[in-house]
Amino acid sequence: MMNQPIFHYQEEIDKLRDRFQFDFVSMALVQPAEDRFVLTWQYASGNINERYKRIVLHSGKGIAGIVFKTGKPMFIQNVNADIESGDLFNYPIIVAEQLKSLGAVPLWDGARVMGVLLVGYRAENRLNKASFDIFQEGLGTAFGAFHAKEVSQP
Repeated sequence: MMNQPIFHYQEEIDKLRDRFQFDFVSMALVQPAEDRFVLTWQYASGNINERYKRIVLHSGKGIAGIVFKTGKPMFIQNVNADIESGDLFNYPIIVAEQLKSLGAVPLWDGARVMGVLLVGYRAENRLNKASFDIFQEGLGTAFGAFHAKEVSQP
């Protein structure tokens, strides 16, 4: 069994933010909580406050919860146009970090989603489908112990 090199997630998300000029990059990881898995934002780069640390999401709730549950990337080009203002409370990271354009990808460990990588801007329409696709390709298949793209099922 080979030892995996130590991966510094904070350093890597700082690099991603610089490389793609994002305003905000964050990584949520699954936390076992009495057999009910929850997601918490563990790492952030470009954050305007520390509120992200207090956000706890259940599968299917919020950006991270939806990406975790579906195992599929999520993309919102314009928060103001795509999410009703009355529904914003369901997306606490968008409110806490004042995001207006964002995308999130699942991070896989084998066949299970174990985390979510979120990237975003504080201006509308800064992230479009083409640039989100370029980001996902640039991310590559490995992000630390995780795979950033879906793994084929046997």
